[in-house]
Amino acid sequence: MSQIEAFNTYRSRMNDRILGSDSKIIKRMYNLDTNTYKAGALDVKTKELLGLVASMVLRCDDCIKYHILSAHEAGASEAELIETFEVASLVGGTIVIPHMRRAFEFMDEVLEK
Repeated sequence: MSQIEAFNTYRSRMNDRILGSDSKIIKRMYNLDTNTYKAGALDVKTKELLGLVASMVLRCDDCIKYHILSAHEAGASEAELIETFEVASLVGGTIVIPHMRRAFEFMDEVLEK
């Protein structure tokens, strides 16, 4: 199973479990997340790239994978993703490097390299 398939399968299964708990607070948080990344004054691709920077700086590998996939689906190119990694590196410092390694590996799979 590819990294992409494993990530999507696990994410879907666990999201179903979490949302199945019927917690109003959790459902509202998920709704807020969904609506935040919809097009508005900023387009979806820009929002996903911003989310990617934040995820790299906060060092959340699951979030990094999610935003790489979402940014790619929104039309982000390899060059745009790499520039986003550069911004994250500047903001987050060298602590971001291990996450960037995994981000590059995942991006290469997403882009089928």
